[in-house]
Amino acid sequence: MASIKLISTTTIQAPSHINTNSKKIHLTPWDLSSLQVEMNQKGLLFHNHQNPKDTSNQIQHLKNTLSSTLVFFPPLTGRLIIEHQEDDDNSINDDTTSCFILCNNLGALFIHAAAENTSVFDIVKPNYVPSIVHSFFPFNKVKNYEGTSKPLLAVQVTELVDGIFIGFSINHVVVDGKSFWHFINSWSEISRGFDQLSKLPTLNRWFLDESIEIPIKFPFTKEENGKSTEIDENPVPLERIFHFTKEKIAKLKSKANEEANINKISSLQALLTHLWQAVIRGQNIDPEEEIMYCLVIDVRGRIIPPLHENYFGNALQVGGVKMKAKELLAEGAFGKVAFEMNKMIASHCDDTVKRHYESWVKNPRLFQGRLSSVKALATSSSPRFDVYGNDFGWGKPVAVRSGGANKSDGTITMFSGIEEGSIDVEVCLSYDILEAMGNDPQFIHIF
Repeated sequence: MASIKLISTTTIQAPSHINTNSKKIHLTPWDLSSLQVEMNQKGLLFHNHQNPKDTSNQIQHLKNTLSSTLVFFPPLTGRLIIEHQEDDDNSINDDTTSCFILCNNLGALFIHAAAENTSVFDIVKPNYVPSIVHSFFPFNKVKNYEGTSKPLLAVQVTELVDGIFIGFSINHVVVDGKSFWHFINSWSEISRGFDQLSKLPTLNRWFLDESIEIPIKFPFTKEENGKSTEIDENPVPLERIFHFTKEKIAKLKSKANEEANINKISSLQALLTHLWQAVIRGQNIDPEEEIMYCLVIDVRGRIIPPLHENYFGNALQVGGVKMKAKELLAEGAFGKVAFEMNKMIASHCDDTVKRHYESWVKNPRLFQGRLSSVKALATSSSPRFDVYGNDFGWGKPVAVRSGGANKSDGTITMFSGIEEGSIDVEVCLSYDILEAMGNDPQFIHIF
């Protein structure tokens, strides 16, 4: 497979007649936590059944409709503003840093590229994600705090021999996964000729109560941040896609609830437990070793009153379950482990979410990015996001892939599968572990 050829780069703004008013959007702990990590990268692969030798009309159509869509999403054409309060001696006071989004319509980045010897088949056929896929995404290695000078949204449209890949890189300070796909879904609607969106975004951020001082102050300097980037020099691990049909997932859910003698465990919780056990079986690990499984939890509906479903920003907390390897693989452990995961997620109720929020304001903590060990697994994204409904005018996607951002051994990304009710799991681990999982009949065939 060939390398990428750059054709053009364009700045896309909302129409100039739209008054953006340079609105400030102050940020919450959920937003600010992601300043030091890399941008969120997801992409869609399409067959191109029109004229693959002349995509000029398609490219121009995407530019025009992106501009029209950005009218509804002004944060994505803005920039971050990070302000450092200076002490009397003109030195920077780490404790009085603040950050907000300035909706000034400086624009998003649109890149047109080509991978002339790469086909759709080359991307979807292999078990392991080809390394060229990471080249389909703009702003690789860019940290979110760099949104002070770089666009908060970048799109790369890469022409393949018989298809198109649209790679999206969006600043994670601005949106979480749900909002990310809300924007993509909206752009695809406008591209198909909709005059209005089916779901308008709610742009106002949620602050706990009037006692929270806005803007929120937190410790951060670029100089200190530079010391925490050594891990970024590590190569992104291999990525393998595992596909689970609706029928297999139903069997896992039934087994988990039957073993736990309850009816609370969800399909996703059962699948994650199945995955966790397979990873541990594929390693030569001390039975007494403790392993953490971390989950990113959407809290929009977990606070009282709940946030609007279309809340456009970050509304996430991270929860974890910790167990010894021998507990994970014990006879009859499947239901028990799944129930522990269920209880952990359920514990993120109104009181817990608000306590975590208040605690962060008092003692701010910024995520540092990639996992440092396979003794921890971390799952992000969700099969509930509408991935395959994104038709830009030439048909629905044939696959979804993620970029190399924030990946290390133990990173797991969940997507809905192309068949209704199915789920694709992208797992980043060493070759030996991924091969062991692929050859594990208990994992692949279930029963």
